[in-house]
Amino acid sequence: MPKFSHAFRLGLILTVASPLSVGISAPAYAFELFGIRLFGSDEVDRDVIDPVDYTITLDTGDANRALKKSLQRTSLLVADEEKPVSGDLGLVIKARDDRDRLIATLYENALYGGIVTVTIDGKDIDSLPPNPVFDRSRPVPVAISVKPGPTFTLGDVTLEGDAARLDPAEFDLAPGENAGSLVILRAAEQIAERLKQEGRPLTEVTRREVVADHETNTVDLTVAVEAGPVAPLGAVTVKGARAVDPAFVQYYSRLRPGQTYSPEQLRKAGERLRTLGVFSSVTINEADELDPAGSLPIGIVVSEGKHRYFGIGASYSSLDGGGIEGYWGHRNLFGEAESLRIEGSVRGLGELKDVSDVSSLDYTAGMTFIKPGAFVPSGTLEASVKGSTLETDYYDAATVTGKVAYSYELTDTDTVNAGVSLAYDNIDDAFGNGNEYLTFGIPLGYVRDTRDNRLNATEGHYGTIALTPSYDFFGQTFFTSLEGSISAYLGLGQEDRFVLAGRLNAGTLVGGGDLSAIPATRRFFAGGGGSVRGYSFQEITPRTAGGAGTGGRSYVTANLEARINVTDTIGIVPFLDIGTVTDTTVPDFNDIKMGAGVGLRYMTPFGPLRLDVAVPLDPYDGGSRYAIYAGIGQSF
Repeated sequence: MPKFSHAFRLGLILTVASPLSVGISAPAYAFELFGIRLFGSDEVDRDVIDPVDYTITLDTGDANRALKKSLQRTSLLVADEEKPVSGDLGLVIKARDDRDRLIATLYENALYGGIVTVTIDGKDIDSLPPNPVFDRSRPVPVAISVKPGPTFTLGDVTLEGDAARLDPAEFDLAPGENAGSLVILRAAEQIAERLKQEGRPLTEVTRREVVADHETNTVDLTVAVEAGPVAPLGAVTVKGARAVDPAFVQYYSRLRPGQTYSPEQLRKAGERLRTLGVFSSVTINEADELDPAGSLPIGIVVSEGKHRYFGIGASYSSLDGGGIEGYWGHRNLFGEAESLRIEGSVRGLGELKDVSDVSSLDYTAGMTFIKPGAFVPSGTLEASVKGSTLETDYYDAATVTGKVAYSYELTDTDTVNAGVSLAYDNIDDAFGNGNEYLTFGIPLGYVRDTRDNRLNATEGHYGTIALTPSYDFFGQTFFTSLEGSISAYLGLGQEDRFVLAGRLNAGTLVGGGDLSAIPATRRFFAGGGGSVRGYSFQEITPRTAGGAGTGGRSYVTANLEARINVTDTIGIVPFLDIGTVTDTTVPDFNDIKMGAGVGLRYMTPFGPLRLDVAVPLDPYDGGSRYAIYAGIGQSF
């Protein structure tokens, strides 16, 4: 009878910025994780002065389904119906605010002839006295009637001032196009941004005139923009830095006096400083006017976060048992955002047959140092040393690795890196026990990243190439690994509610003589959450006549996902994964494995929470039958 294995993994990790403080307060019947309320009420009892209860009816007339929902979401009277307002006048003020909000929603949908009528206790709010008094023997009835009216389109479009030489059609302002207020506002901002990109920092929209013609249901639009002179950056000042050297903040921002002004350059400077991890907030301010020399002063305002941090975690796998992990780090070791992280973990606790047999556990310990802005602002130096013991279904390995690498940003999207590494491995595998390797490597790499969001991309692509010539001193063997990966994303529909995502990975090992001459830790395996879901970790591999997995010289994996946002916070993701691993330098595709499944996504401010369930479409005898994966961010 086949032996079925089922993989399921749960993990919990707690990260704390020291100093640590613990407090106990009055009972709170709610629970939050990462700022997300999972259950319980977030209502807080407050005393409302002169409370007035009301009921609300919202009649949206012949509005379509999408507009109905938008109007309902816009109305605060509808949203707050269970909450009393303060006084009769407070009800009138809230009703008038609601009317303005609903009219704005109609304008957003190009419904400039729409009518919104609001009555309180049967009286139009415009006919009420300055100090109204309502019958409070029951909740005061409030009624809202919305007549959307016809949809307006753009008529004559005129650009004036420095924008006169631009083509309105480039900004979706062609006659007959959508005349929604948000379209008009966004277009005016884009026109101003276009002129700013010419190095004109004082660009501003001076006039935005909208005239609706109710006979033709068109909107005539005039947008005037004054760009001002081309100007370079002036003095760059830094405020708010305490433990971090202000001179380093300016240096790493790459903003220099004399550079031609660019809004994109300022935005990316802010992003660079935020990715350092030492600041809780970064703001780059532009002066309102040029200095006497005709330059634009720039102010960088930062707020430092906690520099020391630590974390502890626990996990459980039905295959591997329990595990614990912990780490400590410092984000500003010497005052220039240098980071040091020390970490360790122990896994396989649930698999112990004898409490004294701790040698069967998997251990990991390591230390990593990163120096941003090394030698040049766009360079990063990284040094690490890591040791681990690992027991898998196909090999057991004890490894110590040291590495020094340097990366350099060629452009905002392209990065190259190079380094040296030295690894000692003691491995038991299909080729015998106690195999030792001392491998020197020269890892070289190139990364191109044009994604719009690293955790939840909707457009762009991400590609990597890694080449590592290596030499094993013990076996006197030279071999080279070459790996490449490309991911691409295509957003479809309104607000990219449907995203097609695909990834292709491939790798090969050249040289090395027999496969046994290459450490098992450098051979290729597939299967698991990072490659072909549904199969267990490293399950896809060439095997000996006796069925022992050896790892391969080449592999190809492909992943395809359809990411569908059902609501603003919930998404579903059907997916298909394909992979093959062979013992030849070029894949022969004789053993192609596929896994399929569906995932659930919950959108949060720090990225989507991911839960995937997958099954192998062509399982191995005795192999896994399903697998469940959880994490933060999309799978790729």
